[in-house]
Amino acid sequence: MGSRRQSRVSELIHREISSLLQSKIKDPRLSLVTVTAVETSPDLRHAHVYISAMGTEAERREALKGLTHAAGFLRHELGAHLSLRYMPELTFHLDESLERGARVIQLLQEIREEKGGDEGGHGQQGTS
Repeated sequence: MGSRRQSRVSELIHREISSLLQSKIKDPRLSLVTVTAVETSPDLRHAHVYISAMGTEAERREALKGLTHAAGFLRHELGAHLSLRYMPELTFHLDESLERGARVIQLLQEIREEKGGDEGGHGQQGTS
């Protein structure tokens, strides 16, 4: 668990990178990228930026490459907008949690359909 300052810096970086992706980055690989979380190290010198990207596995990997390529620009822009003693090094990671969540919902829906689609979710279970 990080300090209050660490959490605040993570949130600021999250907000700024999200804004920069919408306004300043023109790379088509990054058009469907969302920043899901940012975790900074206790010394605030490193920031792990977790992203979700729509598309195939290959398209998500390309989005990650695009962000890695843009890291220097993003870090420079962060330096212009945030007053921090050290601007953290940015490392980007794919956040698979949204995809896993969607898969769980899909599986639950399939189970519900196999059981006869009990719409209300109330009683009337068959005896076996």
